[in-house]
Amino acid sequence: MAQGKQTPRQKMINLMYLVFIAMMALNIDAEIIRSYYESTQSLKDTRMLTENKNTEIFEVTLAAKAATVPDTYAQPWEQYKVLKGKIDDLVAHVDQVKDKVKKDSEFFEINPETNQPVDISENFTALNNNTATTQYFFNDGDETVPSKNAEILKQKMTDVRNYITQTFGNNANMKSLVDRADKSLRTEYPKENKLDDKNWLQSKFYNQPLIAAISNLEIIQNDARNVQSDALALMLQEKVDASIKFNQYDAIVKAPTDVVQGTKAEATVYLASYSNSDKIRISGVSRTENGKGIVGLNTGGLGERKIGGTITVQMANGEPVSIPYTHTYNVIAGQKEVQFETGATVSADKMNVLYRGLENPISGAILGVDNSRLSLSAPGANVKSAGAGKWIVTPTSGTTIKLTVSGTGPRGTQSKSFDFRVKGVPNAQGQIRDKNVVSMPATSISKQLVTATIPDFDFPVTFTVTGFKFKIAGRAATYITGNSLQSVDGMVKSLRSGDAAWIFDIEATASGLGNQRLKNITPVVINVQ
Repeated sequence: MAQGKQTPRQKMINLMYLVFIAMMALNIDAEIIRSYYESTQSLKDTRMLTENKNTEIFEVTLAAKAATVPDTYAQPWEQYKVLKGKIDDLVAHVDQVKDKVKKDSEFFEINPETNQPVDISENFTALNNNTATTQYFFNDGDETVPSKNAEILKQKMTDVRNYITQTFGNNANMKSLVDRADKSLRTEYPKENKLDDKNWLQSKFYNQPLIAAISNLEIIQNDARNVQSDALALMLQEKVDASIKFNQYDAIVKAPTDVVQGTKAEATVYLASYSNSDKIRISGVSRTENGKGIVGLNTGGLGERKIGGTITVQMANGEPVSIPYTHTYNVIAGQKEVQFETGATVSADKMNVLYRGLENPISGAILGVDNSRLSLSAPGANVKSAGAGKWIVTPTSGTTIKLTVSGTGPRGTQSKSFDFRVKGVPNAQGQIRDKNVVSMPATSISKQLVTATIPDFDFPVTFTVTGFKFKIAGRAATYITGNSLQSVDGMVKSLRSGDAAWIFDIEATASGLGNQRLKNITPVVINVQ
């Protein structure tokens, strides 16, 4: 700047330079904090993806394995459930800590007056505030005296780490899990890694601005969920000898060997892999071909028959594991034996009642009578043929209906009547995640979709939700168009564990109900964890 006496104009220019430099410094800090905040949000999104992957893919797979192969996977499944409970407790507690320090720093993601998102620039002072974090974790702000809050957080992290060490410490296959937990969930620095003579708590939270504290807390949650993911992945590893290659494939159909006409029946179809390794042995069979056991079935007399045995496979630890198998089949009379039998049957293809206004599939038969010669009458309903021995019956009124099947065979004309109940289509049920009462964190609510279905209803009826009302305690209900809860993200930020939200007056269109009017759809209750 100029030396000596300055004119008023020069003094004003110098002052403007000082203001400009100060504004530039403030702007740089704000942009750094904005970047820091966005990185923290990205970290949170990654954690949510990990949580969904854990619960919707790996956890379901491990539970299925525990049910089908309990000798191998039941114990890991029980161990995982304990671990998940401890990690869920830690993650939920950290959410509460974040909410507390945000509130004490007067940080608002949603403006309570306008219910609109608050720009980061308006939260600059709150995100730069280090008082709330320091007071929360240290008594009277003294960095040498951790608060009770700090000890609770450290204890929950230690609880997870100690459970992993005690449960899996002697399992060589789980060593990477133990090492990761020991590193990422440790609350004290190893002596050789100490940073500026500060302990873990001091370096993470003492005099740290709110944005840094939130980021460090989010990292704790992220590390915990990744440890959970590692545990699932290791528990799901194949347990068989690595030299056994399951490189053969076959389509398997599992279904009843004989079915009573008209009763509900299902077949399960799945892909199976198998191996022709000599380390797999099958007992109870006549011969083996390319890794498959073949059994000749005894059909010498009428009645129920059973076959069974074991499949023994060499495990990775060198011990054999035997898996039992059984199959039951019925030997029944052939066509010649039943040609002159008498009697008749009729049943609903879907269930033991007929639904008013719907096209109910019906099958009928008379022993000894060709199905193509059968007819069906049903007073009070519309009847149309659907093939030999099959009809579509649509009841129009009443609570009962009499179906009469008739036909002519070797013993002359025969007919028989059957009484069926007639019911209206039941109410549809509103659902989230296939349940009408669900529990989830408040942060997960806005990510859900509202659906509708008729539980345990065998007819192909589908619903498309077009709108609904959403309500939380203390606030008026809000009408939402469509089926997504994304627009309630701002409303649910204030919810805490133990609160509830309700979805009601659900509107939807239905396909498969014919000309019937859609009844009221039952509401959904969301319990906040």
